[in-house]
Amino acid sequence: MTAATAPTLPADLVAGLRRLKLAAMRQLAPELLVTAKTQRWTPEEVLRALVEAEVAARDASNERARLKAAGFPVLKTIEEFDLAASSIPAPTWAYLTSLEWIGARENLALIGPAGTGKSHTLIALGHAAAIAGHRVKYLTAAEAVETLYRGLADNTVGKTIEALLRYDLILLDEVGFAPLDDTGAQLLFRLVAAAYERRALGVASHWSFEDWGRFLPEHTTAVSMLDRLLHHATTVVTSGQSYRMRHARTRQGGEAPSS
Repeated sequence: MTAATAPTLPADLVAGLRRLKLAAMRQLAPELLVTAKTQRWTPEEVLRALVEAEVAARDASNERARLKAAGFPVLKTIEEFDLAASSIPAPTWAYLTSLEWIGARENLALIGPAGTGKSHTLIALGHAAAIAGHRVKYLTAAEAVETLYRGLADNTVGKTIEALLRYDLILLDEVGFAPLDDTGAQLLFRLVAAAYERRALGVASHWSFEDWGRFLPEHTTAVSMLDRLLHHATTVVTSGQSYRMRHARTRQGGEAPSS
């Protein structure tokens, strides 16, 4: 017998399940009760099946909500990541994908040229973290600074930073993609300093640490920011040929045109 032909639940049960927000139970119960009667399930088996269905439905709903809140620009997963083609050592990758560093409130710093897997790594690890139940937020550095800038007008920068710190893992991509003015650099520093030893941070930049003064206007700000970022951090230096350029050559059947 299918759900379409299964008898409906009594109105009072439907109302009670709706009031308790047990949507999965309400949907599954009619068909499951027919199956239970046919197969002579014990009361415990019926209750277990209903509870497991509700838990699974809520887990799936929460997972979708976490992924939506993360704000990933594209979907990247650790399963899709080609470790053999990357410069990330296998032991380092194993540690990062274990996600232990998030619970330990450690950081991840990815440094390397464009196209060497930094953004893929950030997003894939963030996706895995969200699937595992962690609250994750992905932002480019420019988006983070713009968000904090808006708080200057009504003096809510502190509240904005605290809102970001509700996430277990904050991912800042494209750090140094565009130079920051004094105010932008100080706002970014405030975020990094506030997250220090309170939340896990993942950052990606094409600038080596020695060159962070090229997009941060003050040497002191760069040193102070790096001091907090790198104190408890796994640092990965990516290298090699750009994945995008390599794929372009493959599609063209030869050398990609020079820019």
